[in-house]
Amino acid sequence: MTVPETASNGAAYPFDARPLTDPIDRAALADYARRSKASASASSGPSASAMLGYVVGAIMAVVAFVVAITVVGSLVASGQASAPLFIIVIVAVLVIGTAVFIAVRRATRIRRYRLHTFAEANAMSYVPSLADPQLPGMIFHDGRSRRSDDLVRGERPRFVEFANYQYTTGSGKNSTTHHWGYVAIKLDVPLPNIVLDAVSNNGLFGSNLPVRFGKHQRLSLEGDFDQYFALYCPEGYERDALYLFTPDIMARFMDNASQFDVEIVDDWLFLYAKDAKISTLEPARWAQLFSTVGAVLQKFDQWARWRDERLRAESAPAAFAASAIPSSATGAPAAPAPLLAPPPGVAPQGRRLKRTGSWVAVVGMVLVFGWILLQALRVFAH
Repeated sequence: MTVPETASNGAAYPFDARPLTDPIDRAALADYARRSKASASASSGPSASAMLGYVVGAIMAVVAFVVAITVVGSLVASGQASAPLFIIVIVAVLVIGTAVFIAVRRATRIRRYRLHTFAEANAMSYVPSLADPQLPGMIFHDGRSRRSDDLVRGERPRFVEFANYQYTTGSGKNSTTHHWGYVAIKLDVPLPNIVLDAVSNNGLFGSNLPVRFGKHQRLSLEGDFDQYFALYCPEGYERDALYLFTPDIMARFMDNASQFDVEIVDDWLFLYAKDAKISTLEPARWAQLFSTVGAVLQKFDQWARWRDERLRAESAPAAFAASAIPSSATGAPAAPAPLLAPPPGVAPQGRRLKRTGSWVAVVGMVLVFGWILLQALRVFAH
């Protein structure tokens, strides 16, 4: 990926969005479909999203067919409809079902083709689907059936991935599928686990993030930043967070990323959008994303220079041991080595924020327990 260059105010220069809206060449679309099918067969078969679409479509077709036969069959048996009508309805259901299936499959193929050509036009690559993406962000470890769809990736000036993501929690009737859009940006060095919880997308019960963090890890920053984000950093890393989020960097996030939740973990930065698609066929959406990424990328050089002073003690013994080795020329100990800068990395206490339980879940458990206790008291009263 070559992120469009940005002006000093973070506004992106034009990029090539024509593949998202231009008329499609049928021959090129057919060729892409053949290559995609051959690629899927050569790897592990159809993608997870394609298989899900086939299964859902088949189930809907079977249900519609059974309902049609049952309803029309009962009408024929009661004399309210004739046998020819029964045959006509069955044929109509089969034809309509087939047409819907073909239309859905074609729409999926066209969407993928447009994203593929859009990625190529902007020096990126496209992956239709990826099961269980191995990323360290907070949304990538919950539930089951974890999958990213419509991944658009680039390598320059650093690795960036735009994708839609989903996972399922619970089971049976209580199962819930959670949907996210995300942007993953590779950093130069590992950094402390820092979360910017956007104020704009919070709900009635507070943060929309899937996890909660202790208030003792909340850090208030200067200016209007707290009106846009709640910043959480590990205890003892407040000065490091202030080094990373200087006023100019805070301004970039407030101006360009206030609609996203942000997480820094290991050597990754993630932008999260709950219940929203990141990878779409909307040129305006991509213009916004490219502008946001381009704006924050300009400030990552400063982050690359950050070092965790807590790691200095771990590297010091090796330096002193080396300085004690006798000089090959005189046999005397070498001059003491200068105090080394800490190596890239994060001390264990800064790698992950400490999480807490949700007060909504606690209240729910208390209400359920209270209801059970009330029912038990009523039974004993009788």
